[in-house]
Amino acid sequence: QVHLVESGGGLVQAGGSLRLSCAASENIFNFNSMSWYRQAPGKQRELVAMITVGGRTEYADSVKGRFTISRQNAENTVDLQMNNLKPEDTAVYYCNAASLRRNTWGQGTQVTVSS
Repeated sequence: QVHLVESGGGLVQAGGSLRLSCAASENIFNFNSMSWYRQAPGKQRELVAMITVGGRTEYADSVKGRFTISRQNAENTVDLQMNNLKPEDTAVYYCNAASLRRNTWGQGTQVTVSS
């Protein structure tokens, strides 16, 4: 059972930046994709960014040009660099590791953007 631990959340003013990190307890190449999702109060969880085992990335339209997902292979971590943050980015951010047989979530980290 892989364990995912997120870190890096916090409170930031609009226009600011945060970098989230997801540390996996096993080789991230064991998974077809590593992703960041978020869930705001009263809303459904949504995909923010994804990186596949082949290195392809995808982003939600709302974060394109502001967020960047990357991975550090030797450390088994996946980061989310978030720039030009907006109040609507406020949510709990979750790391996800997905393969054909497994779909694992981290515990989440809170990101709050003040206006």
